[in-house]
Amino acid sequence: MLAIGKLLELTLAGREPCEKVQLTPRGVKLHWLAEGALLVSPPSGQDQGVDLLLSAGIHGNELIPIHVLDRLIRALARGDVQPRARLLLLFANLPAMRRMLRYMDQDLNRLFCGAYADVWGGEAIRAAELEALVAGFFCGAGRQRRHYDLHSAMRPSRLAQFAICPWRESAQVVPGALARLQALAVEGVLLQRQTSSTFSAMTATLHGAEAFTVELAEGKGESLPAAVLQFEHGLIAMIEGRELPVGAQPQLLSISREIVKRGPRFRLCLPSDIENFAPLSLGSVVAEDDGMRWVVDEPDARILFPMADVAEGQRAALIVVPLEQPEAE
Repeated sequence: MLAIGKLLELTLAGREPCEKVQLTPRGVKLHWLAEGALLVSPPSGQDQGVDLLLSAGIHGNELIPIHVLDRLIRALARGDVQPRARLLLLFANLPAMRRMLRYMDQDLNRLFCGAYADVWGGEAIRAAELEALVAGFFCGAGRQRRHYDLHSAMRPSRLAQFAICPWRESAQVVPGALARLQALAVEGVLLQRQTSSTFSAMTATLHGAEAFTVELAEGKGESLPAAVLQFEHGLIAMIEGRELPVGAQPQLLSISREIVKRGPRFRLCLPSDIENFAPLSLGSVVAEDDGMRWVVDEPDARILFPMADVAEGQRAALIVVPLEQPEAE
């Protein structure tokens, strides 16, 4: 295996590879761009015109996505995967990864689309660095641009793996994008209805990429869940330009309401171990905050990302509802 394949190990140790550019025996070029950033280029004549960005470690305590990206990089360095797409592979929040924390000073996934300019700290600097790396990667004209920002929801889910599609003006999720997600064992897609400053929102709005935040399945013990292994197999097929399997379309959902923690008396009126996408009964109280109550009035409502232990002003949960059918392109 090429030494650059130990990118995660080098990154966690704060070291750079001795050789910044290395070639596999089959002509795949691996180029170390910056700390935690690797550019992979297929051999001449094998590039099928796709630029694929894969990122992990936006939240440093989400270990499964980091492990998945590490496994892919090692497979590329061994020559086990022969890409026919250009790849930019990013480990994002390095200090948080080294300490296995969600973030250090600021939630990195709220600092893109220029939002880093309004805050101070290491995450703000890293957001600017990542935006610059992405701009350099997505600079070629006439190429398909895709981005999967890999996360882990950190709790069991009724939908084992799901994706979040960022909103951008006059753009709708297309059938081809849903088919690719289905091949990656994604069971549900949440359509956002307003702008955000997440990493995938940045690549979608600023670079026109087919971009999704992908929440990988949770597992028990050291073995990867079956859904994550299916995700890996589908991802490698995509990278190698092979035909993807066709299956049932992921379920589409929409955000009905966002529950924001506004003060120190905030509490979620839900079991601490409630699953993502668990149904909510009509008339039930989801949260309370200094006299304010969030009461379920949506039929077939589900809960997503319940997390009471967040800073004031941050999202503590989402109420989501299924959509009847996909929107047309």
